[in-house]
Amino acid sequence: MDIILTLSNELNIKKEQVIQTVKLIDQGNTVPFIARYRKEVTGGLDDVVLRKLFDRLSYLRSLEERRETVKRLITEQGKMTAEISEKLDKATMLRDIEDIYRPFKPKKKTRATEAKRKGLEPLADILLKKDFSGRSFEEIARDYVDPEKEVASTEEAIQGALDIIAETFSDSPSIRKYIRTRMINTAVIKCTKKKDEDSVYAMYYDYEEPVKTIANHRVLAINRGEKEGYLTVDIEADDSRILSGLKLRLLSGEEGEWSEYMERALTDAYYRLIVPALKNEIRTDLLNKAQDKAMEVFSANLKNLLMQAPVKGKVIMGIDPAYRTGCKIAVIDSTGKVLDTAVMYPTPPLKKTEEAKKIMSDLIEKHHPDMIAIGNGTASGETEIFGSEYIRETNSDLVYVIVNEAGASVYSASELGTKEFPDFDVALRSAVSIARRLQDPMAELVKIPPESIGVGQYQHDMNKTKLAQTLKGVVEDCVNRVGVDLNTASASLLSYVAGINKNTADNIVEYREKNGRFTERRQLLDVPQFGEKTFEQCAGFLRISDGENIFDNTGIHPESYEAANKLILRLGYTLDDVKNHHMEDIDKKVEEIGIAALAKEINCGVPTLKDIIEELKNPGRDVREDFPRPVFKRRVMDIKDLVPGQIMEGTVRNITNFGVFVDIGVHQDGLVHISQISDAFVKNPMNVLSVGEIVKVKILDVDHDKKRISLTMKDVQPEE
Repeated sequence: MDIILTLSNELNIKKEQVIQTVKLIDQGNTVPFIARYRKEVTGGLDDVVLRKLFDRLSYLRSLEERRETVKRLITEQGKMTAEISEKLDKATMLRDIEDIYRPFKPKKKTRATEAKRKGLEPLADILLKKDFSGRSFEEIARDYVDPEKEVASTEEAIQGALDIIAETFSDSPSIRKYIRTRMINTAVIKCTKKKDEDSVYAMYYDYEEPVKTIANHRVLAINRGEKEGYLTVDIEADDSRILSGLKLRLLSGEEGEWSEYMERALTDAYYRLIVPALKNEIRTDLLNKAQDKAMEVFSANLKNLLMQAPVKGKVIMGIDPAYRTGCKIAVIDSTGKVLDTAVMYPTPPLKKTEEAKKIMSDLIEKHHPDMIAIGNGTASGETEIFGSEYIRETNSDLVYVIVNEAGASVYSASELGTKEFPDFDVALRSAVSIARRLQDPMAELVKIPPESIGVGQYQHDMNKTKLAQTLKGVVEDCVNRVGVDLNTASASLLSYVAGINKNTADNIVEYREKNGRFTERRQLLDVPQFGEKTFEQCAGFLRISDGENIFDNTGIHPESYEAANKLILRLGYTLDDVKNHHMEDIDKKVEEIGIAALAKEINCGVPTLKDIIEELKNPGRDVREDFPRPVFKRRVMDIKDLVPGQIMEGTVRNITNFGVFVDIGVHQDGLVHISQISDAFVKNPMNVLSVGEIVKVKILDVDHDKKRISLTMKDVQPEE
């Protein structure tokens, strides 16, 4: 297989782009570095395409390795032929290679291996070759009766031969492919109820859908229902039709003794050996496909969660709601430092409302917070009502925000949480985390394993290794896109910067604590275990505000400082102009000269030059400022306040394959089904909306008993 050509065709990019990108990967360059600083080499491939290329390259190389291993194993058995070698060379999937290897693969104890041990393989060969020499097969089988070999009768000899032939049929790549193709095209996945009780899986209690068309989210729902013991799930195929096709294909419609025995072996192979394995295979494929699609959704949700606009320069009161143990409060200053903590009990069962108001008032009078961040977990609704009433009663200027607290408990109980706040209990750490999530979502969320952050339905049903790997890539891309302050970033945040691992991140923090703040990027080379390659990969993503070199507070890589200086000089600017944001007419000056001519003049690639220009316009700019800001509220609504036709503003909290969940301020998120997102056809909600986006919705229906809110984004303009 030509891996380069395969990647080029699959990703729809030029062969030369693949060649150059693979070289960069093999040289140990990271995806963020390649995406940002090697655009001339890759032809401008972005991080999404690069990650796909990296994953497929790894798979195809593993495929090649397995292909060579199988060739060697078959050759060592002395059974390699030109035909087998050609089939292996043409195989494009690991499954195809394993199907070819199946007949040669050493087997554990089976009915066929037992029959061979009893010396019945020659009898099976006679039947396969139809070499009866004028005798009946039963007469021939009598010759193989031998009690010493554990063959006590003619029937046992015949059965042993048929077991060998059945396994031969089962091992045939062409037979398996024929059955697999027809099952995929015609089989249905069928569900029946296993428990006689109501559940969220009730719609699947008597349900079937073609394997070929079943939606990914239904595959995940069915799998979870089966795992939780509510459903019995099976794949049902038109067995008689598939078998008839096989018999015609293999036995050519022939009748008589030979065909009767062969039909018995084929039927046995089909029901006993092939179909059970293919059912598992099909369900595994459906699950893998559904998980891959779900991970795309999770990745998009996590990206939008991480890229939420930070609320900078504000004093924030974080509240971790609870019932019996009370609501934990933490007040943080504009840098995230904890100023104060407290516990109040405004929620059931104690409902010490007046005492809670006094605690709130004391903290507010002492620290003057600008806003309140309330976690969206247990008791969030009651805490929000309390907070809203407090603001109204005190006529306060405070506003509050409901913050997604998914994973906060993981951080609180982690080694990192304990190290940061050794004197706090886990709930107080959660309150700090909730406040900091509003202040800088990315800086706080990177302290939690990405797979522990709630980013979508069925997240806990995913392959844990693959999920962790996928989401880690999302965090890396987001962190490197935003950039990291070298002098304030935690080790957790630094560890996601291109080229930096956990040990290196710890060394940076330790060096910073010992020697004071960094004043220039090159000082990184003084950090223990920090080499030139690591510096090359990470330097452009690390920022130093108020450093010795203004370029150190931009995404300009040190390797391009010379080009940046030449550009500034050529356009008649000074470094002070860059520092003081006096570059308003830079685009006009560049246009007058011409970007290509300017790039040639300063010996720089056009893509890199464009990036340098953008960075010079606004050094230190946070790209997250372009993303939606949180929705601040003063009063809370109850689900009982909602009526059909009501138009509201809300925040997209989660995106699934079948629609989006929107927070409209009543604690219970409403669902906009995919069919209600737009008048135009929407194939994937992610193509239209993103987590954190502010949208207008209309109430379609409210089910108070089940606490379900149905929303639409169609026709949401208020009537005149």
